[in-house]
Amino acid sequence: MQVAAEVEHVATLDPESPQSLTVSGFSWKRVLSFISGLGMIVFSVLTIRHFFQANYPTSIYEGSFCDINSFFNCNSSAYSMIAAIAGVPLGYFGLFTGALVSMGALFPSAEFERTNKSIALLNVIGVVSLLLFSVFYLKSLCVLCSGYYLFSIMSFVLFWRYGIDGREASFISRYVRPSPKYLATFAVLMVAGAYGLRLYHDATKQAQSGGVASEIVQQYFNLPTVKTPSVVSPYWLVKSTEKFEDAPIQVIEYADFLCPDCKYLNEQLERLSQEFKGKINIAFQFFPLEKGCNTVVDKDKHPGACELALMAAHDPRKFQAMHHEIFINFESAKKPEWRRELSRRYGVEGALTDENTRARVLQIINTGAEYEKTSDKYAHGIRSTPTMIINNRMIIGTFPYEQLRAIFQALEQKNGKRTDQKFMENWQE
Repeated sequence: MQVAAEVEHVATLDPESPQSLTVSGFSWKRVLSFISGLGMIVFSVLTIRHFFQANYPTSIYEGSFCDINSFFNCNSSAYSMIAAIAGVPLGYFGLFTGALVSMGALFPSAEFERTNKSIALLNVIGVVSLLLFSVFYLKSLCVLCSGYYLFSIMSFVLFWRYGIDGREASFISRYVRPSPKYLATFAVLMVAGAYGLRLYHDATKQAQSGGVASEIVQQYFNLPTVKTPSVVSPYWLVKSTEKFEDAPIQVIEYADFLCPDCKYLNEQLERLSQEFKGKINIAFQFFPLEKGCNTVVDKDKHPGACELALMAAHDPRKFQAMHHEIFINFESAKKPEWRRELSRRYGVEGALTDENTRARVLQIINTGAEYEKTSDKYAHGIRSTPTMIINNRMIIGTFPYEQLRAIFQALEQKNGKRTDQKFMENWQE
């Protein structure tokens, strides 16, 4: 009776005006509301899936790599500080919100719609905040997240334009009248689901150092061997032996200073180089994804990457310090004025015009063409960053610390430098 009275009241004010998004009967608006919720569900599921694939790949062939450009890159979001809240991937909350919107369209009631309308307002505020955070802080935009943003905005617009209580005088009356009963029910369900997903997250993370790591090691040793590039970069990040091949662990890292995944890999390698101190050599093989100095790309995926490569290569004595500072200031390094200041402080202003420096960098870049093509779409065998050649086996992309650590442990033992025979039992060549 109460719902009927409300509908009659709105109709009296304006017979042409829709009274509700969902409870006024079957309509195209209700269908659109269901579709908006379904879209939120789909993109949330894809976002959650990508979060786990990026952070906890279960196969050596699933490593994430930077292959589009530095702005449209989902990995920046997957690795960011807000990718998960208390161990729960952020996409879960979007999944739950989308489910409520779709259920509200399938099983409408005035209380359900009022509650969903309030949640839609809160959700769109969160969406705008995340969008601003991504664009202005992370300097990137996740394509999967963008899909969720669009459907969330669509849902809010529908509630704003056609939702119940749309003619109420005050903002609170129009948008903030959720049902305490529905809110309490939703809160209990959301917390229960979040707890379950956190347990799954914790189990997945723990598995990285156990069975998954063992599988990754076996997959690594099953990879075909590749030759060492004709020119191994003289720019070493870690030097344990005079000859590169004398270290138990040898990493040739094809990387780009402006690739988000290269930044992530750099953090992993810095941590691992301390653990395997004296047993690892890491050579930084310049591979900027910018057509100004690299013929593998047909467009400037990372403008400024060539410039940074030339500056870092100009004086080998300053390479490690510049490499460290560039990745520490990853976002600033995309700005021409910051790069000019960097070159001034390190005294490498002549790097961009020095023919010897350019020839040296190009020689290193061109070693990427020495490998068999991984795709007919690309001119070189090595065509994305990061790509690592670890003891003559190629790995495309990045991996969690636990997985790289397991590979390095296996190589350490295989080369007679590790005495822990129990670790040998976890992998087979």
